[in-house]
Amino acid sequence: MDVATIVGIILGFGVIVGAIVSGGGWQMFIHLPSLGITVGGMLCATLIHFSLPQFLGIFSVVKKTIVTKIPPASQLIQKMVNYAAINRRDGALALEQEIQKVDDLFFVKGLQMLVDGQDPEAIRDIMSLEIQYLQERHSTGKKILEFMGAAAPAFGMIGTLIGLVQMLRNLSSPEAIGGGMAVALLTTFYGAFAANLIFIPLAGKLGIYSKAETTAMEMIVEGICAIAQGENPTAVREKMHAFVSQGRREEVKAEI
Repeated sequence: MDVATIVGIILGFGVIVGAIVSGGGWQMFIHLPSLGITVGGMLCATLIHFSLPQFLGIFSVVKKTIVTKIPPASQLIQKMVNYAAINRRDGALALEQEIQKVDDLFFVKGLQMLVDGQDPEAIRDIMSLEIQYLQERHSTGKKILEFMGAAAPAFGMIGTLIGLVQMLRNLSSPEAIGGGMAVALLTTFYGAFAANLIFIPLAGKLGIYSKAETTAMEMIVEGICAIAQGENPTAVREKMHAFVSQGRREEVKAEI
């Protein structure tokens, strides 16, 4: 679980709400029609822009930014080195017992194809296809969050314009202009708040996790293909080190 996402959102709410309460008159910041225009308009625009299944998938997208399981590079390299040693010593069929110890479905699929004696190129083609469609799903989720981040301030501005038009109709009552202007600006506040604290940061976090997960999956593909080609543990380790920066290679160096 990514604690930083949860902590960031909670602290962000705390900072904004604390500033509002300390300034007094916090009741003015609660205006349901303004909230309805901003949130309702944003959701409707998102429904128009994306299909219904894509829209409903936003919950799993948000969950992805909070709950994610990306194995560290050192763990992947050590596993591949161990599997390469088992393959060289006992053959590919001996790896079947190791499959039961792996909880990553992508990793399990690769190991199963290795045990079944699939050609390295066939393994690479099938697993690369899975990586490609994973990237497309993540890209769609990121686009949805970015669109919501752009739509929220836009509908906030629309709400402000509506409020200003209604306010200008009552210029005969100067005492009501200040209150009307404050209410009109609330939709802009709601839109900017939602976009900059929730949707845009979540889109960025999803992009970061997507790249990290893709790299981990590519490491798995390269490791399994190297084992399928019969390479020794040292060669497998050196090949997987290509995914790690020079400065961290000693840190993640696997034991052989």
